[in-house]
Amino acid sequence: MKSSKPSAPHRSPPVESRWGRWRRLALIGLMGCSLLATVAVAVVIGIYSQMAKKYDLTQLGKMPERTMVMDSQGELLGRMYGENRIVVPFSQVSPDFIKALLAREDSRFYDHSGIDYVGVARAFVRNIKDGRVVQGASTITMQLARNSYPDLNDRSFHRKLLEMMLARRIEKVWSKNQILEHYVNRIFFGTGLYGIQRASQVYFGKHASQLNLSESAMIAGIIRSPVRFSPFRNFEGATKERDDVLKRMLQTKVITEEEELAARYSDVVLRAQPLFQSQGDYALDAVKRDLDGLLADNEIEDGGLLVYTTLSKELQTTAEASVEKRLAAVEKLPGFKHPSKASFDATWDNSQELTSTPYLQGALMVMDNATGGILALVGGRDYRQSKYNRATLGQRQIGSTVKPFVYASAIASGFLPGTFIDDAPLQRGEIEDAEPDWNPQNSDGKFLGQQTLTSGLVQSRNTMTIRVGNFAGLDRVLNTLGDAGIGNHLTRTPQVFIGNLGGNPKELTSAFSIFPNEGVRRRPFLIDRITDKAGNILYSTGIIEVEVITPGVAHLMRRILSQVMEKGTAASVRSQHGFKETGGGKTGTTNDYKDAWFAGYTDRVTCGVWVGLDKPQTIIDEGYGSRLSIPIWADVMKKAVELGYIPPGPRTEPPLTKVALCRLSSQLATPICQANGTAYEDELPYELVPQGFCNSHQNVIAQPTQDMRQPRGPQGPGLWDRMRGWFQ
Repeated sequence: MKSSKPSAPHRSPPVESRWGRWRRLALIGLMGCSLLATVAVAVVIGIYSQMAKKYDLTQLGKMPERTMVMDSQGELLGRMYGENRIVVPFSQVSPDFIKALLAREDSRFYDHSGIDYVGVARAFVRNIKDGRVVQGASTITMQLARNSYPDLNDRSFHRKLLEMMLARRIEKVWSKNQILEHYVNRIFFGTGLYGIQRASQVYFGKHASQLNLSESAMIAGIIRSPVRFSPFRNFEGATKERDDVLKRMLQTKVITEEEELAARYSDVVLRAQPLFQSQGDYALDAVKRDLDGLLADNEIEDGGLLVYTTLSKELQTTAEASVEKRLAAVEKLPGFKHPSKASFDATWDNSQELTSTPYLQGALMVMDNATGGILALVGGRDYRQSKYNRATLGQRQIGSTVKPFVYASAIASGFLPGTFIDDAPLQRGEIEDAEPDWNPQNSDGKFLGQQTLTSGLVQSRNTMTIRVGNFAGLDRVLNTLGDAGIGNHLTRTPQVFIGNLGGNPKELTSAFSIFPNEGVRRRPFLIDRITDKAGNILYSTGIIEVEVITPGVAHLMRRILSQVMEKGTAASVRSQHGFKETGGGKTGTTNDYKDAWFAGYTDRVTCGVWVGLDKPQTIIDEGYGSRLSIPIWADVMKKAVELGYIPPGPRTEPPLTKVALCRLSSQLATPICQANGTAYEDELPYELVPQGFCNSHQNVIAQPTQDMRQPRGPQGPGLWDRMRGWFQ
């Protein structure tokens, strides 16, 4: 019989505790949430990565700069439009500044790929600890993205995610040094300054490559709050920021303790430079006006252009200085009863801009005869106080400076330099279209009887000029003036013959240039060409010209106007001011000495000067153009000669022929003329030699025959009317 073993007892499976079940469920839930979070993060990254691809990364390097305005020699005159920035390559930025910048803004810049995850974690912990946002996690690349695209300037979470994805994309396209170059050129440094180069220039008067460690740390320190810590506004605050940056540089071991200590105790010297290298003057204002008319708004608003002008910086400086110096001297003369500029300056609050000033003003323009290029332009004495450009916008009576155009019209109509004109009171009804009682006098109150046409202009005799203009005809004189670029064709009155019409220095200078230019007027212009930074030409001016008088008439007018400067109303140019260059010109003084003018030329350059008060009043007793305007003209023109604005060689005059003429009829002389003592010899251009012989001696003053009264040449609308659009 077999013995049996007892069987093992039955064991039921262990029962899971309640805590274990919750722990397992929690783990599953955590894993699920992690998976969902991972999927969500991946989806968000994918979405924002796609959104980041819509941004054009080439815009990182396109930063608005000031348009630079250059003179004719390539000298910088000033800047306009765009942002106050000069872009410099990375290699031209001080290494000390780069170290300071990275220590302050992104010490792990060379270790991350656009997003500094260590920095993000550090900022998160710090902000949780302090219970508020005290530290950000934006890398330099993220800041560059934000500064480059306007739609990334809000503070939303959406913007931050897009900024991060865009930073990653930037890091894949640009090198680290390229990113830094874009960043340091784009950021704002306060006081209207953009980019490290302008900040360095304005704050310290040096190039960005020359910044020392202390200066570098100060500029890097103000980046986060440039308005608050601008050294100009808050030097103490800027110094504290500098010290914080130096401390951070020491912590990150980019400088030694000795370097940190030396920089901390180094004196930072501010050398406040002009924010914009611009005189803020009338010439630049005129350039801006022309630029606005030449290019579309979208071409000029962002700046970055190079505008090459015809201006001479040295001549412009001389012109501005002369206007101020000479007018200040006038204000000190006995009998000057108006406020001086010095007294006005003492009460001016530096903020009020005036449409007119109470003190004496002046304006001028200098033009290159060969091209029409404007070499200097002065619109007043102080652009800060009054931006009204009297050289280009003013309209004042031009007085006797109109007379050369009257005489030129008469010569073109048949009169000659040796023709007798009667200097006597005007007779009632003698002058066509005149008011019955119109009877102007000469400035000296005298009448000299028979004088040659040349003497009439040299001595600026009013009654002779009126008779000369009456012979030429009002329409012809107005057409000559219009073609020369001055005058109002709607004013049909013989008072025009002695200066009752408006003009400004720009118009008058351009008009007078016809005499040295063989009768041709060239359109005055300021802008020679405009290029972008790559050198592509956006605009180039051309010389536009029109013949106003013939070369022969211009030759005779030069002969007469040279005598005005030798022994006439402008003789002080030679005798008092020592101007020796060959030339000619004419003074002008309006009634009661309200306006004083002088317009004159050399073979190379023409200049017109006006002096007066903005609200027309007597300047001073005997305030003639020769007394008030010629001194300025002489200063400027002597400087022009000194700068080399002289003709390349002797002038080539038109062919001349010697003829015997009659002073009464302006015709070829006959034996009867010889017997009556009215014959004389002269050399004339072929085109102006009379075609007939004198046949009239019945009067002592010239009474032209009917056929002589017919002007030579067309009498329709002036050529200026037909080409007005060229000269706006």
